[in-house]
Amino acid sequence: MYDIEKIRADFPILGREVYGRPLVYLDNGATTQKPRQVVDALVNEYYSVNANVHRGVHFLSQQATQLHEASRETVRRFLNARSTAEIVFTRGTTESINLVASCFGEAVLKLGDEVIVSEMEHHSNIVPWQLLEQRRGIRLRVIPITDAGELRLDEYARLFTDRTRLVSVTHVSNVLGTVNPVREITAMAHAHGVPVLIDGAQSAPHLAVDVQDIGCDFFAFSGHKVYGPTGIGVLYGREEWLDRLPPYMGGGEMIRSVSFEKTTFNDLPFKFEAGTPDYVASTGLARALDYVTALGMDAIRAHEQELTRYATERLRSIPGMRLIGEAPCKDAVISFLVGDIHPLDMGTLLDRLGIAVRTGHHCAEPLMRRMGVEGTVRASFGLYNTREEVDVLVAGIDRVRKMF
Repeated sequence: MYDIEKIRADFPILGREVYGRPLVYLDNGATTQKPRQVVDALVNEYYSVNANVHRGVHFLSQQATQLHEASRETVRRFLNARSTAEIVFTRGTTESINLVASCFGEAVLKLGDEVIVSEMEHHSNIVPWQLLEQRRGIRLRVIPITDAGELRLDEYARLFTDRTRLVSVTHVSNVLGTVNPVREITAMAHAHGVPVLIDGAQSAPHLAVDVQDIGCDFFAFSGHKVYGPTGIGVLYGREEWLDRLPPYMGGGEMIRSVSFEKTTFNDLPFKFEAGTPDYVASTGLARALDYVTALGMDAIRAHEQELTRYATERLRSIPGMRLIGEAPCKDAVISFLVGDIHPLDMGTLLDRLGIAVRTGHHCAEPLMRRMGVEGTVRASFGLYNTREEVDVLVAGIDRVRKMF
């Protein structure tokens, strides 16, 4: 049974008040709240195990190293990667994508080469490739979307040329909630001999991810969006690709030996992990993944999809409501506008009612232009949200609407 009250009890922040009203937290697309199990793990490691990892021979260092590498194995299982050598710890999805862009750009991309992205990408999956446009003279090709917010796969198929070198697309849109058919996208790219990077920031918290089933070559996600600590993330990369790419940064841990004449690099995945890792945050991330795994990713998705359906139905009853993105396959995110009310005004007034939503362009300005809006209000759900909170949201929006 999906015991929502028991789950909510694991998140103390959900019991607080904002402006004298019970907090209704619907900004999970930006970051999720943390269960006691994660915070307790962080406190315990700092108080009882804290020591730098990998290079120490003393007891605490050995214990901290074991915890850090056990966390890597937890991530491997969560993604169903073949080996922990394919799991690189980063600061988050943004750094993971930048790592691939930098290393892939140096090793593979040349003047005139092409990278395919989509119209619904977060800036983190646009700007790194634009930097390569400036530095290496590559070209971005863009998959268009429908008015409902679905990728035009027919147009995607036409974008491939003999200069296509990489496809980099989001798994789930942070604005539209659209769940993209990444297995089909990957298969189409591989038919042209082109590798694929998947931005999984918005999918890892909501649905079961199997990188071997998807077939992708790279997959990135952030810990803080999947109920883990901030400042920790993951890049999955096929071992053959990580072997081929040069390091992202230089320094300690990523080396095997150093002289003034030559440096040889460490084995995978350490070749891409220069400096002291956030070994405490990796433990917190592992506990977060243990938490969602124990609940069951399928159960979490079923709960969130039911909430999304219920919220969509309730929101449609509000006069002047305009939903942005209505793809048949979507998950946990609803973006909307009401009449001529500016998103910032709506978000500010909802906040005074204790309702936390996100407003603006959501780091997806090209998508905003495609949908013909400057910004939206976004309600995004997590595993602890309830129908009652949806009802509070709907009542709050209607109250704001009547004020205008």
